[in-house]
Amino acid sequence: MSRSSVALVNLRALVIIIVLAFHSVLPYLASLPAAAYPFDSAPYLWLAFPIVDSQRWFGFDLFCAWQDVGLMTLMFFLSGLFVPSSLARKGGWKFLSDRLLRIGLPFVLAVIFLAPLAYYPAYRTTAVDPSLNAYWQHWLALPFWPCGPQWFLGQLLAFNVLAAAMYRLVPGWDQPLVRLVAFAGGNPVRFVVVLVTVSALAYVPLVLAYSPFEWTNIGPISFQPSRPLHYLVYFLAGVAVGAHGLDRGLLDCDGALARRWPVWLATAFVGFLLWAAPTSVTMADWSNAPLIAKLAAGMGFVVACAAGCLCSLAICLRFSHWRLRAFDSLSANAYRMYLVHYVFAVWLQYALLGTGLFAIGKAAIVFGGTLIMSWTIAAAMGGALPVSRLNATIRGVRHV
Repeated sequence: MSRSSVALVNLRALVIIIVLAFHSVLPYLASLPAAAYPFDSAPYLWLAFPIVDSQRWFGFDLFCAWQDVGLMTLMFFLSGLFVPSSLARKGGWKFLSDRLLRIGLPFVLAVIFLAPLAYYPAYRTTAVDPSLNAYWQHWLALPFWPCGPQWFLGQLLAFNVLAAAMYRLVPGWDQPLVRLVAFAGGNPVRFVVVLVTVSALAYVPLVLAYSPFEWTNIGPISFQPSRPLHYLVYFLAGVAVGAHGLDRGLLDCDGALARRWPVWLATAFVGFLLWAAPTSVTMADWSNAPLIAKLAAGMGFVVACAAGCLCSLAICLRFSHWRLRAFDSLSANAYRMYLVHYVFAVWLQYALLGTGLFAIGKAAIVFGGTLIMSWTIAAAMGGALPVSRLNATIRGVRHV
């Protein structure tokens, strides 16, 4: 396995750890209201914050804000990296059928069975009648079917369907993208300029039309109307980089990106500030915020996403050349952990509501318990279900 491949495997393991940490600390954000969100009332903010705890720490707000900007963008980028090789090996129809089995089926099963289980504690925190029967009646009365974190799989499946259709209908459809990557070559600055420009065209008009905080729920499908095209840009950027080659150019472990990781770390920090400062002005009332603040927040978001994505790649390419059994296992089980972890996180948060622990202690217990239980269940599922043949959501170097 090449050094770049090892780095990507380790990056996948780190990403699932960050995902679990992100969901583990949500009840302890200092910015949350004093009481839990009501289950039956729009805009149904319990979807994002199922549990609201009285213990808070502002550091979790900073951590979640940083991850909200860059984590999902990085996941869509990594998801596109191995699409070209998979399409070339399997062809359009086989690729599509595999994606329907490997992404679509788990999405359906998780939404039907795991989402109601995960959100039951959110109902119990405000319910007059906390019984299962009452919960089910309230659940069915919702104007949509909550999907939880599986919204990512819904969008990822749509992007893969698009890639399969383009492969079948427009031969060589990815070559213009590959030429853009080849133009950037080993120059990450040139690459990030192109990426920021294209993602700004995709994101800024939509964020002005909607808001960066709005979610749309249609049946089991959930998405932020300002972000799908932005995520598509990063998925296609991953496709282009993957088609160009994983061990050269941007992903070369001895290339400019890896060598200059301190610069990209500083750039990621600056990008976050460029997003956070104007966003703090618009957060209270986006619709009535000054247009200049909205534009600054939109541009800050695309800059922060690009800088954060390249920072993560640079650090892993520079330092993650080792093999550890634990990280190999985390990487191999990352997808299954993503599917099941939210149930454990929310129930552990609910169980700790009445305890006197401070926020950091509660978050540590939730994270540790969620990691251990989801990892154990994922490993046990590995050889027992069709899910065992799924690739990790963050695409790895080995495909089945």
